Amino acid sequence: MLLSLIRSGNVDLISIIVYIISSLMVIFLVMPLHEWAHGFVAYKLGDRTAKYQKRLTLNPLAHIDYLGAAMILLIGFGWAKPVPVDPRNFKNPKRDMALTALAGPVSNLLAAVVSGLISNLIVMIMIKTGNSSLSTGFVYVLLFFRYLMMINASLAVFNFIPIPPLDGSKILMAFLPYKAIFWIERHQTYISMIFMVAVLMGGVSNIIYPVQEWLCNGINWLTALPFLWAW
Repeated sequence: MLLSLIRSGNVDLISIIVYIISSLMVIFLVMPLHEWAHGFVAYKLGDRTAKYQKRLTLNPLAHIDYLGAAMILLIGFGWAKPVPVDPRNFKNPKRDMALTALAGPVSNLLAAVVSGLISNLIVMIMIKTGNSSLSTGFVYVLLFFRYLMMINASLAVFNFIPIPPLDGSKILMAFLPYKAIFWIERHQTYISMIFMVAVLMGGVSNIIYPVQEWLCNGINWLTALPFLWAW
């Protein structure tokens, strides 16, 4: 999204800096939470692999993938280093693997909702105060949380795509027959390579951005309701 902002020519330098800061917050705070959520759910369901490999942590250095981080900064979605999960340790491998995979994008959705709540709170404060100098000071804080909401929405949409190695593929496998799962696993390397090329060439953005916009509109509407009622 940074590339889109720069190409548009409709944003000032401070807005670009705010976007960079919000991206860094996602990279160093939200993405570790995303990966921790995978590991935590897997741990609760019987798989201790992430704990044994010291990945059941919020330390960003344990999770950061530099190419994925660069993609988050530049286009608004990317990835961290996947937390290791061994489905053989689950009582119900298909179901439990799907639940473990689901935890990641759900953490992004929750982060987007929290960002939406804070941004709508800021809007209410700006309206309540009616102070133009205060409103000017709040506008970039508001922009920061709007960017956080947008990036987290993008990450949720991206991870729900049912193509390996994304979380959506593992969720999909819970509903597929074992024959189809074996075929996907046998060809996963090639599928992942083709998908990564599509991401790097910008083909996936055309799918993600419209859905992200729809999702952000929904989150913004939902998180505005408590303040409308309070008004």
